[in-house]
Amino acid sequence: MPLTFRGALAALLLCSAAASAAPSFRPAQTLAPGQWPDHSGALCDVAAATADYLAQGNVYDPAVIHGGTTPWLQTPPERIRATLEFVCAVAAEDSRLGRSSRLTDPAFLQRHFELLRWQPDRVRAAQLASGKPLLQNLPAERLLLTKYYVRVASGSAAQTAATPHALYGLPHDEAQLPLAEADALGTAITRFQLGKQAIVASETAAASANDMAQRAPPLIWLSRADLEGALLQGTAVIEDDAGQKRYFNVHRNNGIAYDRTRKPEEQERYWYFKAVPGVLGYGKDADYKIPVQPLVTVAGDIFQLGLGRLVLLRTEEAGEPTYRLNVMADTGGAFHDNLYQLDWLSGYYRDWAGYHAANHHISDYAEAWLLLKRE
Repeated sequence: MPLTFRGALAALLLCSAAASAAPSFRPAQTLAPGQWPDHSGALCDVAAATADYLAQGNVYDPAVIHGGTTPWLQTPPERIRATLEFVCAVAAEDSRLGRSSRLTDPAFLQRHFELLRWQPDRVRAAQLASGKPLLQNLPAERLLLTKYYVRVASGSAAQTAATPHALYGLPHDEAQLPLAEADALGTAITRFQLGKQAIVASETAAASANDMAQRAPPLIWLSRADLEGALLQGTAVIEDDAGQKRYFNVHRNNGIAYDRTRKPEEQERYWYFKAVPGVLGYGKDADYKIPVQPLVTVAGDIFQLGLGRLVLLRTEEAGEPTYRLNVMADTGGAFHDNLYQLDWLSGYYRDWAGYHAANHHISDYAEAWLLLKRE
């Protein structure tokens, strides 16, 4: 009998621990004091562009235009869009009247929005924590907050010893095909035949240096470090030989999943790029992606949560609590089945040193709330 009791007690404790480590989204009533930087104009720009994407409806992009697919969070998708439209209405009225932004007033936010406190999925994080101290030390009440940035790099119109690797446009064998038709061809087309390691090796191999350039158009040539930065960030701002800035965004990939157990430079996932007029976030194809801006955009698991969530982050910046409103308008390979992390678009930098100098004082973890306009 005592053994049975101890066994039942142990099972109960295990169930309780598992429940406490699962993700949750619970109503919150108050926000502690802190700083509130005002980026409401940029926030509205991203909110409006995301609302326009959502207006295409679930049939257009069922993978992300929904209100949540998890048992922890399901929201009528119309509320997500209405929330973004309300953000822009408030920002526009404040600007017209020349007053301080009410989107930086915690009392206003608590009065007009329902706040759902997001606790991370520590079970999933623990499964991927080997060799990753930030995941090993993930707090129960806070998300891992990584920061991504738009890389400003130098590029060449032609391949050189310093710039041996290209950003390629779509291979010629699918350049005129819609995404669905190209995907249906599978390994019959170039995009699905090659992993990243084969492509970068061929570019520096004397016998086959021009093979890839014959199969896909080189948009611009980069160093290996700048290539990795562009592939990792998904967007690159390249200053060419003439000193002009050109923008590139990911277009279509080779169908190989990002492997979170391997270093970025060891990945086989590979993206083909497209020249674009500015920095873009999520879109199911390059012909329609959401324009995003730094300081008000986060990438996350839009496949589980739904595109366009309004997210309030509380970080410590130089030891001071700081709140920032963001739109979840981007994602990435690392955000499939990931409810423990967000990636904040922090700015434009030429290299890691510039990024680190601008962001080293911001904490690696953040409290997070999802906000919905009250009905």
